[in-house]
Amino acid sequence: MAEAFPDVKKIGHEGPDSKNPLSFKHYNPDELVEGKPMAEHLRFSVAYWHTFRNAGADPFGQATRLMPWDDGTDSLENAANRVRSAFEFFEKLGVRYYCFHDRDVAPEGATLAESHKNFDEVVKVIKSEQERTGVKPLWVTACLFAHPRYMHGAATSPNADVFAYAAAQVAKAMEVAVELDAAAYLFWGGREGYKTLLNTDMGRETDHLGRFMQMAVDYKKQIGFSGPMYLEPKPKEPTKHQYDFDSAACYAFLQRYDLLEHFRLNIEANHATLAGHSFVHELEFAAAVGIFGSVDANRGDLLLGWDTDQFPTDLYDTTMAMLTILKAGGFTTGGLNFDAHVARESFEPVDLFHAHIGGMDAFARGLKIAAAIRADGRLGDFLKPRYASWDSGIGADIETGKVGFGELSEYMLKKGEISPNASGRVEMLENIINEHI
Repeated sequence: MAEAFPDVKKIGHEGPDSKNPLSFKHYNPDELVEGKPMAEHLRFSVAYWHTFRNAGADPFGQATRLMPWDDGTDSLENAANRVRSAFEFFEKLGVRYYCFHDRDVAPEGATLAESHKNFDEVVKVIKSEQERTGVKPLWVTACLFAHPRYMHGAATSPNADVFAYAAAQVAKAMEVAVELDAAAYLFWGGREGYKTLLNTDMGRETDHLGRFMQMAVDYKKQIGFSGPMYLEPKPKEPTKHQYDFDSAACYAFLQRYDLLEHFRLNIEANHATLAGHSFVHELEFAAAVGIFGSVDANRGDLLLGWDTDQFPTDLYDTTMAMLTILKAGGFTTGGLNFDAHVARESFEPVDLFHAHIGGMDAFARGLKIAAAIRADGRLGDFLKPRYASWDSGIGADIETGKVGFGELSEYMLKKGEISPNASGRVEMLENIINEHI
């Protein structure tokens, strides 16, 4: 087949002075940052659904994007052409990972058996392209939200047959994850929630969701999948309330159903803001409780109240995110997946390159700025004296469990008043960040 992007050569690093829009100004995959190549720090991934399936339609208008790799049919031939065009894009962009739902890459059949067969046929093409390029999935997932059968949810549906169908679909997707050497498997509970509590047994639904995930862990062991499984928090859309509302809700869920050992979180920036949190808040919480795994890199529009999935371009956000990720030890199996789509007005194929280049450069700059802040030391040095009262004396006794309310009452009655508080230096710390940006 003809190239989908014939006018685009492989994107290279040309430095910040370059005026070439099809070049990286800051992302240099081989550049060492804190002793590790930038490509390993960032582990960029392309979202197949937004990049090769989303045609730019919205609730108010028809599709706008020009997609020369797509003839508009659900044929296997078209699916194969789409795969080859995707890998052409991955190669020219210079990424080593991509992510997909099962129904992104292969058409749904009239029966589950036919859907499995279609998936197998397209996976043959994917596997061939992976062997040719070395690009592989950062994670794989199953689409348990688009088909009408999932109108009431998948694992949380009141219909037990829907639960069984979803389990069969996930089992197949997990088998494909093994076949394609995916780094991880992801669950996003698109409709695992409720529209109204008038028709919802919340306790039973969350128990079913927990059982579904326990079955997934069992099947992972059965088929020999060695990667982690991710949960992706989101508070709403398309349901009114989703059970994976935010990182804290997911942590409580994993604890309740004895799943902490097997799951990590995939944090999406836009989902964080929908939950009323900042992106870095969600990263910090996941890292603090030991369940940080991967990132869906995008942003929302704070003037709009829905999941706009725009490409990340805010240097303050990327810097703060990379500060937390570096502090947490960086990515292992995870990475930065661009769960983002081009604007409806950006309809030409080349716009996909502009969008991804911008996001990659923004995170590359964020990484370098974060590394410079860490090397500077002032931000990190501020924390130790701030918490010094916990390193010895009564603070150390509290942390090690040597005292309770009785002993603390005696301590304060004897001391009479607290030691003076120190300033939090909020503005000074913000100035340090801005100084480096």
